[in-house]
Amino acid sequence: MSSLNWVRGFNATVGRLAPRAVAGRMRRAFMTPRDLPLRDWELPLLAQAERVTLRFGLSALRWGSGPVVLLMHGWEGRPTQFAELIKALVGAGYAVVALDAPAHGRSPGREANVVLFARAMLEAASELPPLRAVIGHSMGGASALLATQLGLRTEALVTIAAPGRILTMLRGFARYMGLPARARAHFVRLVEEKAGMPARQIDVAQYHLDMPGLVVHAADDPLVPFTEAEAIHQAWPDSRLLRLEQGGHQRALGDPRLIEATLRLLERVAQPAVAAPLTA
Repeated sequence: MSSLNWVRGFNATVGRLAPRAVAGRMRRAFMTPRDLPLRDWELPLLAQAERVTLRFGLSALRWGSGPVVLLMHGWEGRPTQFAELIKALVGAGYAVVALDAPAHGRSPGREANVVLFARAMLEAASELPPLRAVIGHSMGGASALLATQLGLRTEALVTIAAPGRILTMLRGFARYMGLPARARAHFVRLVEEKAGMPARQIDVAQYHLDMPGLVVHAADDPLVPFTEAEAIHQAWPDSRLLRLEQGGHQRALGDPRLIEATLRLLERVAQPAVAAPLTA
């Protein structure tokens, strides 16, 4: 029996007898990221980066100069996973600042969640020049959307493989881990208590999104279904939905169509508004 099957079996059995205890164990697992090693293709870009530490201890990498683009990776991710996009942005004359999320990389903390990700982006933005764009992958995309509702200002926003409804993802994780119904309910409540925000509020359908945006998602994403991208796009009036037939959850980050669409969006918001002609 695999370790995952053993965990599911344990959760299914003990979760009926002690649902809160099992839910607490899964809550800690859900919010504690692993420190995964870099891939060889990430190392050259890392060597070119400037490491900076922000006022509240957050760590970040910086490349290039020009209007600032802020990047936020996903759960258990890294700034250098955006390698191809970073190179394109720097080549197009942008400064790129990519955060290590809380409890990731060199940033402090042992646990993290989407609310902490969002607050980290707000903290970073307070120390940076006005943002030309914010780009987030997976949970980084969900946190970027949430951050705009908490006060983050940006001229444009790009989400990649991002969930738009956190409650859906929490319930999906709990079912995947074999938690019975009562344990699943406890799990959601414990996550909400730790994050300090009801999961139902972290739903793009309730957001007011008034900046131009790009929603990128691969149809074959095994972790976040494409329907999440459709929900984001539907709730976001000035957004374009870019569907990639292939790319999974991670490979989409280097897709040339993503890079081209992102650069086009940034060019669009950089154009000065054309004044309406005066009428007599």
